[in-house]
Amino acid sequence: MLHIAELPDARAARNPTGPCIADDDEQLDNREFLNRVRSAAAALRAGGIGAGDVVALILPNRLDLVAVMFAAWRLGAAVTPVNPGLTDAEARHQIEDSGAKAVITEASHPAGTLEVSEVVRPAAPGDADSTEAGPFTSDSLALIIYTSGTTGRPKGVMLDHANLAAMCAMIIGGLGLDGTDHSLLVLPLFHVNGIVVSVLSPLLAGGRTTITGRFSASAFFDSVERVRPTYFSAVPAIYAMLAALPDDVRPDTSSLRRVVCGAAPMPAELIARFERRYAVPIIEGYGLSEGTCASTLNPPAGPRKPGTVGLPLPGQTVAVMDGEGSLLPAGAVGEVVVRGPNVMRGYLGLPEETARTVIDGWLHTGDVGRFDADGYLVLVDRIKDMIIRGGENIYPKEIENALHTHPAVLEAAVVGAPDPTLGEVPVAYVVLLPGTTVTADELLAHCRGSLARIKVPVVLTVTEALPRNPVGKIDKRRLRTAPLHH
Repeated sequence: MLHIAELPDARAARNPTGPCIADDDEQLDNREFLNRVRSAAAALRAGGIGAGDVVALILPNRLDLVAVMFAAWRLGAAVTPVNPGLTDAEARHQIEDSGAKAVITEASHPAGTLEVSEVVRPAAPGDADSTEAGPFTSDSLALIIYTSGTTGRPKGVMLDHANLAAMCAMIIGGLGLDGTDHSLLVLPLFHVNGIVVSVLSPLLAGGRTTITGRFSASAFFDSVERVRPTYFSAVPAIYAMLAALPDDVRPDTSSLRRVVCGAAPMPAELIARFERRYAVPIIEGYGLSEGTCASTLNPPAGPRKPGTVGLPLPGQTVAVMDGEGSLLPAGAVGEVVVRGPNVMRGYLGLPEETARTVIDGWLHTGDVGRFDADGYLVLVDRIKDMIIRGGENIYPKEIENALHTHPAVLEAAVVGAPDPTLGEVPVAYVVLLPGTTVTADELLAHCRGSLARIKVPVVLTVTEALPRNPVGKIDKRRLRTAPLHH
């Protein structure tokens, strides 16, 4: 099987002038991309990078990031992509923790050791000859992805080339990608979903990728009409923004065969609202960086079941386990666990954390879920987001789903707030669809129609926007520390 590091060579040999990768500034065919990778590999080698080293990339979404990533792999080195929005102290933690030997940035970044323009300059004659790909093995480290740790400092998830190869094969099979596919990347490239679903998988399938810069809801469909992608992958927040665009926005979405949603479960109402409006099916999946990206997917050919995150991807085992480590039958609620060739090598330099997370080959996700009668996974909530009110377990997602059934609700987030008597009580934050009005009291009355009394939020705040982490997930930690308005 083709090693991913050899992909630029294989594409250039098969179809030198076929389109490969584009961004807001340029587009490269297969031969041009290979030359870009080779020249970057020569520059990295000249900078002392070799097998077993780590290269940190602090770059916005642009094709040079992908070129340098392939260049590092070509030399047997690993890559750790750094969110360019991090503070210097946060970036320094990742650079030092990963042991990065080189840090590649745009000009003027304080942490940089190499400017990207020095690394991806056009190849000088003779450069390419010295950077033939290899030698590499499937167990050499490919990526160190830092999790947006909800507890303490972010941890480095170690993914080797075997993890990436297995995951890409599953994504290509699960989404039915082929040489006619054209992915539009909107998610950040410092996250594994952006790398695997939107870049590596379409390129391995023989398709192509276009990278967009910062996401803007108002400009997004202009990009879709111009690029004519066959799919993009996004998070629920992006679909919420697109569903909330003014009614007179009527884009041509005919090139899109399907769109992908991950990172956080998406309310069935939001899926329906988007699909009705834009006539494109949303394929919802679920996974973790620790599982390389995805573990379940709603099958594009159907049946797709909104409210579930789909079926386990072939090649993985997904199950539900109780607190004692016993597997549970269908319908029973427990912790979601995953086993397969996509499970990470471990957390970098954290053997105890790794041993707590991967037990007997099972990756413990920290998510609570159950399988329905058809074998589709239903996520109940995060274990740590569970609210224990006077000894009763309350899952915020159930309350959020109830709020989402109100026609004025665009987004909802529920967290536990400390209570002197009950320990914790649920409080809700709601963002309304533009042009709608509804009071907090009306929304609470709506909740009472479908939720037990103990699950109805004690306080509901209508807000303009919800706080988000760098990947676009709602930042519940910040909501928990927000002052309450009674």
